[in-house]
Amino acid sequence: QVQLVESGGGLVQAGDSLRLSCVASGITFRSYAMAWFRQAPGKEREFVSTVSWSGGNTRYADSVKGRFTISRDNAKNTMYLQMNSLKPEDTAVYYCTADLNNYGLGPLVPKGYDYWGQGIQVTVSS
Repeated sequence: QVQLVESGGGLVQAGDSLRLSCVASGITFRSYAMAWFRQAPGKEREFVSTVSWSGGNTRYADSVKGRFTISRDNAKNTMYLQMNSLKPEDTAVYYCTADLNNYGLGPLVPKGYDYWGQGIQVTVSS
């Protein structure tokens, strides 16, 4: 049974930092592309960042480039999203996801992924 469990969200002020974690079980974590998406109220789920199986390749949405850093520790079956200089527009539910058909960078659309976490709320106040 595949499980992806996010943690690390919360309520912060603009300019603060948060680090999200995603722990995977039930899959050979080191073999697959992973990604973060987010969904704000009334909006579609949008791509945030993806990382290749080794962690050597990454891609970011323009809206978070330079502020967010994605990484993974395959020994711990864990992916991270370090979020700095947070803005109110970063407020959303953040989802961890795995693409079991890809060991490079994952796709930029949600339908390309196989498993999703339950999501975790990040709220940034102005």
